[in-house]
Amino acid sequence: MTDNISGKDIWDSAAKAGLALGAVSIAYVLITILLPSGSQSTIGALLISAGNLLLWVAKFAGCIFLMSFFMKKFANSHPGCIGSDTFRFGAATALLSSLVFSGFYLLYVTKIAPDTFEEAFNAVSELYASVLDDNSREAMESMKGSLPVVSFFSNFIYCTLYGTVLASILSRRIPSPDPFDNIPQ
Repeated sequence: MTDNISGKDIWDSAAKAGLALGAVSIAYVLITILLPSGSQSTIGALLISAGNLLLWVAKFAGCIFLMSFFMKKFANSHPGCIGSDTFRFGAATALLSSLVFSGFYLLYVTKIAPDTFEEAFNAVSELYASVLDDNSREAMESMKGSLPVVSFFSNFIYCTLYGTVLASILSRRIPSPDPFDNIPQ
């Protein structure tokens, strides 16, 4: 990190960017909740699946675009910024946005829709009723209580790793390695 960019500057900017990126992922979850989940007709089910896929692609591309935007904005607002500075900013942004999203998801599965995992367990139990013995059913039942916490940490780790890899890729070109890019025309 260069002398003129403090850790406080990085974390302050990353907090704002992390909130924005977390909000995009939260908006995606909320929109998918509001969309119809199934249809009786094949065409309707296909349209719903296509809509969900398009929505996921938009979220995925939007998150990449926003991360790039915030990293460029950070680099432009800090003269002397180098690639390692933008990487640190991107990694901090990834950490904070994953914390925001994972916290929301934990709130969602514990308070807003606490029957989420119950429904999933019932579907799995019905699907594998002939295969599961009593011990397997008992093991599944004992796991139910810990699934919200497991989902929090799995979301947190996945999102942090994904964002850090993205920051690593983007920081190679932000700021531009071309020394003649900043010369006024």
